[in-house]
Amino acid sequence: MIRVQGLSKDFRVHIKEPGLKGSLVALVHRKHVIKQALRTVDLTVAAGEMVGLIGANGAGKTTLVKILAGIIHPSSGEVTVMGHTPWERSNVLRREMALIMGQKAQLWWDLPALDSYLLLKEIYQIPDALYRQQIEFLADVLSIKDQLRTQVRKLSLGERMKVELMGALLHRPNVVYLDEPTIGLDISAQKAVRSFLKGYQKEFRPIVLLTSHYMEDIKELCPRVVLMKSGGVIYDGALATVQARFGDKKRLVVRLEAGTPAVAGPWALELQEDGSHALSVERSRLKEAVDHLLQLRPTDLTVQDPPVEEVIEALMHAGGPA
Repeated sequence: MIRVQGLSKDFRVHIKEPGLKGSLVALVHRKHVIKQALRTVDLTVAAGEMVGLIGANGAGKTTLVKILAGIIHPSSGEVTVMGHTPWERSNVLRREMALIMGQKAQLWWDLPALDSYLLLKEIYQIPDALYRQQIEFLADVLSIKDQLRTQVRKLSLGERMKVELMGALLHRPNVVYLDEPTIGLDISAQKAVRSFLKGYQKEFRPIVLLTSHYMEDIKELCPRVVLMKSGGVIYDGALATVQARFGDKKRLVVRLEAGTPAVAGPWALELQEDGSHALSVERSRLKEAVDHLLQLRPTDLTVQDPPVEEVIEALMHAGGPA
């Protein structure tokens, strides 16, 4: 279990004025400001949960993950991961967790992945039987067996992410932090990584905290989301609830007979790529809009919730749900 209470993190940032004069002044009299990266974060994640951390750049997601992984210390607050304080870096906790950052590699680029895995085996003191079992299982599920003897720098971006995932999961951790694991990957590689993570979490039930700017990652993997803004948590709950509760609009999609005017009362319908027409209306005017659309005698009519991306973006701009 992960418990976070009253967590905050401040950074002292040096301000340098531009130009030669600013550089000279900075030598003798530096100016600093305090940037609050996290402010009073409270969070509990139970065993087996997969939680998505979402928010704009600078919201505090990566700072929170780094504190939970023991990389940096908080300014105040209490944090326990599996009963341990992460920044104390006990070997017991380090064997229980893994951190995967999409923009940073842990494997040596000039070595084949298998050579790096042998070192990780010794670091984590993985028994021989478990090591062989994990190599065979992960390589098979990730379809990466043929690339394990190739230098990491010669692999494609998608293949590198797969061998990074293997390295992080060799010791079968109970807590997994994923910071932008699909960043930069093409659609096919993103789908492969998501499929693997979903299957792995279902089989081994680790705690997983996932940060991503790709809403497809969040929608497919995380039943629960934590929405962060300016270092604080503005929503913590089910992803489905965000869409149902805080989406103040409904999306109507209709198919019309050829030649039918795409106008319903006061609304002009938007033509879609598949030939249908769409209309977004406030929930309070849903019945009125449906009545107007039915007068057009559509061949098909569906009522949908707004895309979750739109709801999340609206919540962030509004500062969160009331």
